[in-house]
Amino acid sequence: MPGQSLGLIETVGLAAAIEAADAAIKSAHVTLIGYELTQGGGMVTVKLEGEIGAINAGVAAGVMAASKVGTVYAHKVIARTAQHIECMIYSADTLGITAAEPEAEPVPFENPLTIPVRNVEELNVEETPDQSTCMDFSEEAPKKEQSTVTVNNSQKPRGAGRRK
Repeated sequence: MPGQSLGLIETVGLAAAIEAADAAIKSAHVTLIGYELTQGGGMVTVKLEGEIGAINAGVAAGVMAASKVGTVYAHKVIARTAQHIECMIYSADTLGITAAEPEAEPVPFENPLTIPVRNVEELNVEETPDQSTCMDFSEEAPKKEQSTVTVNNSQKPRGAGRRK
């Protein structure tokens, strides 16, 4: 989260908060951190994170959509949050936070095929089978005869004889 921007939308009622979160996520590349219910008054705070431009667009879209459903009490964008306020953002009161799953350990790959490797210096010439390549042939492919092309110069150049 450090270095990311934080977007907060505070609404009256859960329906307006859900509408705000839905519009913000659909309009910009932002991540929903969760929502927090306040102590009384029916206030709900939606928490979003992402890049500053995306947060600005997401909060603006969320405020507009939530104001059609209910009342938007406040909204705020904080660019590049400080490192020590994470405990306030990811508090125990924030609902909807999904715990990050631990990454599974990679399974080691076992190759069922083993290919014997021999050092080139150990090979004897008698052991290697006779292998011929395309470079071994001394005959060259027959060359095609060059054909001559005659050009008829008696024709008028293009565009000659046209009116100007």
